[in-house]
Amino acid sequence: MEEREKKMGKLREYLAGLGSVAVAFSGGVDSTFLLQAANDVLGDGVIALTAVSDFFPDRERREADGFCRQRGIRQIVCREEILKVPGVAANPANRCYLCKRALFEMFLAEAKRRGFSHVAEGSNLDDLGDYRPGLQAIAELKILSPLRECGFTKQDIRALSGEMGLPTAAKPSYACLASRFAYGEEITGEKLAMVDKAEQLLLDLGFTQMRVRVHGTLARIEVLPEDFPRLAEPDLRREIAEKLKAYGFSYVTADLAGYRTGSMNEMLGTEGR
Repeated sequence: MEEREKKMGKLREYLAGLGSVAVAFSGGVDSTFLLQAANDVLGDGVIALTAVSDFFPDRERREADGFCRQRGIRQIVCREEILKVPGVAANPANRCYLCKRALFEMFLAEAKRRGFSHVAEGSNLDDLGDYRPGLQAIAELKILSPLRECGFTKQDIRALSGEMGLPTAAKPSYACLASRFAYGEEITGEKLAMVDKAEQLLLDLGFTQMRVRVHGTLARIEVLPEDFPRLAEPDLRREIAEKLKAYGFSYVTADLAGYRTGSMNEMLGTEGR
């Protein structure tokens, strides 16, 4: 607890030193914590920049919008046609780099237009432990990463979010819909919509931490191991399979390894890192 308070103090000092900042805000655990901390320190010196694209479900956008309205934080919604960014639709191993580069170039331009000289994003120390080429784009564009700079882990962020009464303290981890596709498989708006509907179905059925990964027309469902028995219940299993096939999938499978972040990166091996 004492260590977290030190980190919090360091973060407040860091943010105060900026004077003003535009925060890339998705409505997830990390960006919500960063936005609230910045708002507490800088007040009107903060704006939230939220991207809208086929890569992000509408439910995430609605949650982000609602948070800003409830907290009185000025929010700017930016539309980005990510599939039109050269190379992205082909889904290469560095797709995240291409996406982040396009998104944050848009954010930088929007921030500059509104008189903000700093743009910050919410990655933390734990993000350094996986293959995340998007961090290269963030570094190249000189985007600030206050949570990493101040030594925050995901556990720190969740614990402090709970103390601050943030609605995201226990929110499941999330990543853009493009991360559901096997590298090298073309990403289309139709496929993204299929994944979005499939994951919304699982959420509606009570599977909070899950993914629907795409391999051609095969859907590979990841849920937490403790949710395996429920996923295998005959009626529920039949409902999920039938609905995913109606969405456009030919085959529906369950991954026995269970939910884990970045499982598509496993196919890259050490050479892709």
